[in-house]
Amino acid sequence: MSEIILKSDKGERKMTKEPIFKGVATALVTPLTANGVDYAKFGEIIEWQIQEGINALVIAGTTGEGSTLSDAEHRDVLKFAIEKAAGRTKMIAGTGSNDTDYAISLSKFACELGYDGLLVVTPYYNKTTQKGLIAMFTAIADAVTKPVILYNVPSRTGVNIEPSTYAALADHPNIAAIKEANGNISKIVETAALAGDKLDIYSGNDDQIVPILAMGGKGVISVLSNVAPKQTMEICNRFFAGDCIGAAKIQTEYMDLINALFCEVNPIPVKAAVAAMGFGENYVRLPLIPMEKDHEEKLLAIMKKHGIL
Repeated sequence: MSEIILKSDKGERKMTKEPIFKGVATALVTPLTANGVDYAKFGEIIEWQIQEGINALVIAGTTGEGSTLSDAEHRDVLKFAIEKAAGRTKMIAGTGSNDTDYAISLSKFACELGYDGLLVVTPYYNKTTQKGLIAMFTAIADAVTKPVILYNVPSRTGVNIEPSTYAALADHPNIAAIKEANGNISKIVETAALAGDKLDIYSGNDDQIVPILAMGGKGVISVLSNVAPKQTMEICNRFFAGDCIGAAKIQTEYMDLINALFCEVNPIPVKAAVAAMGFGENYVRLPLIPMEKDHEEKLLAIMKKHGIL
């Protein structure tokens, strides 16, 4: 929970931003075939995640291949998922785009469906300046009725959100949190110092869950939890219970699986992993291609070692 001070000609008032979720949100895969979305398998993996007790689901984000879903598919996937979840877990919609008008349209649609939050990535390819980021995120946040999570993943987009930019956005009542995947702990510490009392911080990297929790983070938006939801939640649960050493022990125990899930571009490995678990085909859309055979064999062996297969 964080507080901001809203200033107007009527004076100042405090506003509380409630966390969208605490713990683990699975950045969920979207089961696909050559003919489109496999809704039967999509429903199965949503149901399994909920039964496992996951704290939240992110639909049509990076791992959900949102960038290669058509507009109709993207909207249908968002609608199907929230209807399937039926209020049993927090739901976050991936609605970012390098086209701000489209991001606003998709974000409004997700709000109408009843999503609890919106995950909005920095613009890719056309990129922008830090002032451009402030203008874009403000335009989206002004247009919506649900809290926004700013998604920073410069390895994919070519643009990094600087700590001072987070600070400039932190007073917006609809900008609630950060999914930080820049990999730079020093920058995350700086962000926490500048804006951490106004923006909740979520790890965007499974190998940095405990370090970011230690900086006051509220949890993780996770790829690992597609295949190991209970184990990922146990990392957070132990930390929140005061057992930092125990949380770190679980994280280190699963580093081989985390590394295997990222040995090729996400979501290539996790698609192979969930397919082996029975949640659809091992199919990704171009420009992604299926996992290299030797990498896949190693990944499945690690999953067997951890009792997942």
